[in-house]
Amino acid sequence: MSSSYSSTASYTFADIEKVVCNFRADLLMMADSSKALTQEKARQYANDVECLVKGGYLQKVDVTLLDFLGTELRAVTYDVQTEAGNMSGSRPGGVRWPTTQFGSIRVILWYTADYDAVAREKMSEKLEISWGPTSMDTSHSALQSGTGRNYASNGFGMQRKDFSQ
Repeated sequence: MSSSYSSTASYTFADIEKVVCNFRADLLMMADSSKALTQEKARQYANDVECLVKGGYLQKVDVTLLDFLGTELRAVTYDVQTEAGNMSGSRPGGVRWPTTQFGSIRVILWYTADYDAVAREKMSEKLEISWGPTSMDTSHSALQSGTGRNYASNGFGMQRKDFSQ
């Protein structure tokens, strides 16, 4: 007699935490090198990303370095992968951005369809940033696409795409 079992998720919260740790390391490196974001604010962004991913509510994260005029200098996007079994993992890094006097770092999130009003209410006490809607262009059309990195653990991952001048 034989038995078979299936599962809809091939990863755990520990896998999510491992991958988000790499995202957090990247974000802290961007903040430290560019001087356009405090370490504390970077940690708050990373906390919210982790909470939203664990809830199944996050689809994509866009992080952009802007100069004092609002011109894009660098950007990265992180696509959340919930079936990342074939994705190989990388170490964080490669995001030492130029020091940008009077610059800023913009973080934009894309949510899954499950992030409805009930989910927003449930998550509101866990999030450290007050998120709102935006119409900002994140195509990074003025930047060149470069190499990225993959962060993965078992079936969960984040695929990073890099953009620069």
